[in-house]
Amino acid sequence: MRIDENEGVSASSKHLVFAYYVTGHGFGHATRVVEVVRHLIAAGHDVHVVTGAPDFVFTSEIKSPRLFIRKVLLDCGAVQADALTVDRLASLEKYVETAVVPRAAILETEVEWLHSVKADFVVSDVVPVACRAAADAGIRSVCVTNFSWDFIYAEYVMAAGYHHRSIVWQIAEDYSHCEFLIRLPGYCPMPAFRDVIDVPLVVRRLHKSRKEVRKELGIAEDVNVVILNFGGQPSGWNLKEESLPTGWLCLVCGASETQELPPNFVKLAKDAYTPDIIAASDCMLGKIGYGTVSEALSFKVPFVFVRRDYFNEEPFLRNMLEFYQCGVEMIRRDLLMGQWKPYLERAVSLKPCYEGGINGGEIAAHILQETAIGRHCASDKLSGARRLRDAIILGYQLQRVPGRDIAIPEWYSRAENELGQSAGSSPTVQANENNSLVESCTDDFDILEGDVQGLSDTWAFLKSLAKLDAVHDSENSVEKKTMRERKAAGGLFNWEEEIFVARAPGRLDVMGGIADYSGSLVLQMPIREACHVALQRNRPGKQRLWKHTQARQQAKGQVATPVLQIVSYGSEISNRAPTFDMDMSDFMDGDKPISYEKARKFFAQDPAQKWAAYVAGTILVLMTELGVRFEDSISLLVSSAVPEGKGVSSSAAVEVASMSAIAAAHGLTIGPRDLAILCQKVENHIVGAPCGVMDQMTSSCGEANKLLAMICQPAEVVGLVEIPNHVRFWGIDSGIRHSVGGADYGSVRVGAYMGRKMIKSVASSILSQSTSSANGGNPEELEDEGIDLLETEASLDYLCNLSPHRYEARYADKLPDFMVGQKFIEEYADHDDPVTVIDQKRSYSVRAPARHPIYENFRVKTFKALLTSATSDEQLTALGGLLYQCHYSYSACGLGSDGTNRLVQLVQGMQHNKSKTDDGTLYGAKITGGGSGGTVCVIGRNSLRSSQQILDIQQRYKAATGYLPLIFEGSSPGAGKFGYLRIRRRISL
Repeated sequence: MRIDENEGVSASSKHLVFAYYVTGHGFGHATRVVEVVRHLIAAGHDVHVVTGAPDFVFTSEIKSPRLFIRKVLLDCGAVQADALTVDRLASLEKYVETAVVPRAAILETEVEWLHSVKADFVVSDVVPVACRAAADAGIRSVCVTNFSWDFIYAEYVMAAGYHHRSIVWQIAEDYSHCEFLIRLPGYCPMPAFRDVIDVPLVVRRLHKSRKEVRKELGIAEDVNVVILNFGGQPSGWNLKEESLPTGWLCLVCGASETQELPPNFVKLAKDAYTPDIIAASDCMLGKIGYGTVSEALSFKVPFVFVRRDYFNEEPFLRNMLEFYQCGVEMIRRDLLMGQWKPYLERAVSLKPCYEGGINGGEIAAHILQETAIGRHCASDKLSGARRLRDAIILGYQLQRVPGRDIAIPEWYSRAENELGQSAGSSPTVQANENNSLVESCTDDFDILEGDVQGLSDTWAFLKSLAKLDAVHDSENSVEKKTMRERKAAGGLFNWEEEIFVARAPGRLDVMGGIADYSGSLVLQMPIREACHVALQRNRPGKQRLWKHTQARQQAKGQVATPVLQIVSYGSEISNRAPTFDMDMSDFMDGDKPISYEKARKFFAQDPAQKWAAYVAGTILVLMTELGVRFEDSISLLVSSAVPEGKGVSSSAAVEVASMSAIAAAHGLTIGPRDLAILCQKVENHIVGAPCGVMDQMTSSCGEANKLLAMICQPAEVVGLVEIPNHVRFWGIDSGIRHSVGGADYGSVRVGAYMGRKMIKSVASSILSQSTSSANGGNPEELEDEGIDLLETEASLDYLCNLSPHRYEARYADKLPDFMVGQKFIEEYADHDDPVTVIDQKRSYSVRAPARHPIYENFRVKTFKALLTSATSDEQLTALGGLLYQCHYSYSACGLGSDGTNRLVQLVQGMQHNKSKTDDGTLYGAKITGGGSGGTVCVIGRNSLRSSQQILDIQQRYKAATGYLPLIFEGSSPGAGKFGYLRIRRRISL
């Protein structure tokens, strides 16, 4: 439901008492609450504001005896480590301290207080416990917000560990008690609320005109002014005179009284009214928040923004800024180095076009008043239980690779937002007919070397390349207005020079999964979805450079320096920067490449750009491992159709495609196996994710419609297994974001290595005792024990080299279920894993993670043998049974999830409820990859009926969760089989 802009608030004949709760996250919520409260009081009502914000935020705008302020902090919002970084773990711990531990006392106190003030209605922006307290007091409640804390905290929980997950469910349950949501523009997914009324922007009113403000500040009309608006953080920053273009002036909010500023920077008074200052400025430089975005849009002031790490509200507000041509993104490095000029100059060239309403405060107050007096405003309401079911929709299970920004979940991005557009879209052209694409692409490019191999996605990628120069040249292009990646990519290549194209697919983990780092046999299938990389070498000075890159080089006095420039499609979906650039010299430390540790820190310094480690890291690995030196500039475009966080190796596809393109362009001959091992080094040592090598091996060495069989000791391909014609594999995405960089995957790996160390210790101890017994004269006992076997186990290199029967007979009862890191280190010194570190305070599961790879290796061997056996229902039933066993072993390790369990149960139900007349069935399913969400692999008979059952499962899952899962079906060649394309743009005469 949407309320039009002309719905205002009028005086009410009935005097009401509103209790208005304001979240403890900064001043932004308080400032917009002021607008709503002001109109409620003007209509004759009393408003009690419950807040932790300073009184002056309210009293400076509302001077009325009907305003009552009660200073109470009932939630903490997001704890910020600095102006641009949210501390996720600290936020959760603070919330526990503020709202969870004292919860019972809070509810008792609030219920008593609501009765004492005779509250008629409760409003929350957006304090969860206020809704529950209102329900306990028998008072109706409504929320007014553009985001809710269950969505914000859900990702923090995934990063900090599942022991905090109850926070999300409690918050969602609290919200479910509210009557409906008054939703503000730029909103996040908020499925805890079933009933929604959309209103225009809530914006603080202006007190003075632009001319009056400038006159008071002594600023001439012809002077360009930027307002620096980061709250109180600039007090510690080193602001530089040369940061501003000549003749510009910067007005600084939050500077300390003692801070010395350059002559072209001016401190604003602490009580300066920010909306007036913003409206009098030519642009604003700051961080994205609801207040800054709403004021930039309403006053049509261009906004140069720097991303705030780990705050999930941001991508939705950013989309709104960019849609209305009001936003320019500045990378953090340039903010701190003072390279502001190109961004400010770009900002003042924008023509913001927001024409929507800005009287949301008045309209929200009208809705609150009408609802409180009993008039029906919301649509038909559903039960609290139904609303709560939506609150635990599986899109909440978002889990990120450390340092990456949160991905907008597909169940939301598919829905149209208030702008009438998808929240995220891919620039890759989708091919409907291969023939038409082939004809058009051969007109666009000469393929000088290589073969497209009939792959429609490759033709589509080439077609998208052909359109880039048109995007770059056309100021009126629709893509230029709406696609940041396209704008950046449009100026990336010199179209007279050769371009190299590589392709690498994602993979479906059929069997083996997390046993790869323990040396297991694995069976992996390259999927149809792939990553394409286009790369061009240019001599320094011939490369097209972005404006901020040119400014950086000019500031350093550099001329014709080799530069790496990367554009990555998909930033809208992944909430990250679409571009990355660096001087190639940054990879050198004197005459040697920088260390991997230094590189990891380099890429981690700007989390919005840490994704570049997967791409640029391949260059450093080639320099370090193969001694390659790069003298030319490199322009590189990444376009991946492998969805992130689904457990289908999106990162491996990017790494393999990037390194393949680099190798091709520089004439390097690297075999597919060696290339995969090099790419694993990128992920382990530069990205910092403790993955095994099976992902990269499949992406590099795999072949279409075959399973890559590999023994991970460390990476020996033992063959390609033909998938029988009667067998088919599918992947079904659970909607739960997966990451091998997540805490759960890493802790299970640590537990497995702990278990191996303990087994080796037990074997050594038995060996020592047996040897002593033998010296005492009992050779039969020594022979029974098996000296050779014990010696092998005492030096066990991979857990998978221990057979299941030997494990059960000798070691199973010697391993603890759990062990604290400190105790393990005291007893065993180290777990001997080069890519994980033991947290001494953490308790690790040991028995299940150690047992899993031992049995998984046996299951994979059995699975491989069964695939080549005679065709029968028994064969498929046995194959499916092995998948089920693997799935429940994952769960025992702690790597399961509600969504993947539900999908497996749906497959089981489909399998066991089949009718005898069915000509196709599904036989088994398992969670894949690193677990904790992601994709489920399903095995079934290759028939139309089985495909129909997969679609039926998709719809049943959507009905149960609200999320329509992606289905992965089909296969494609690995990077080695594809090779590369060398192409040149045809220039029209």
